[in-house]
Amino acid sequence: MNVKPDKKLIQRLNRVEGQIGGIKRMVEAEENCQSVIAQVNAARSALDRIAGYIVAKNLEQCMLEYPEGERDEAIEQAVNLLIKTKR
Repeated sequence: MNVKPDKKLIQRLNRVEGQIGGIKRMVEAEENCQSVIAQVNAARSALDRIAGYIVAKNLEQCMLEYPEGERDEAIEQAVNLLIKTKR
């Protein structure tokens, strides 16, 4: 199943893009390590939330669009995707 962009997802991606740009500027400005790592962790957390959001939307689509006989496999694939994001 393909990712369907929506306003909330695009906003989240734009926010992470801004965070990454901020990290780059911090490195270029030779900011202290703790501040840079704090921002890296914030960006990583935001990416994890984006992955969760995408999987949740995928599950929602599975429930609405797949015939009952095909749902279990689609749901299992979505759950496996979520597990992969946590490794």
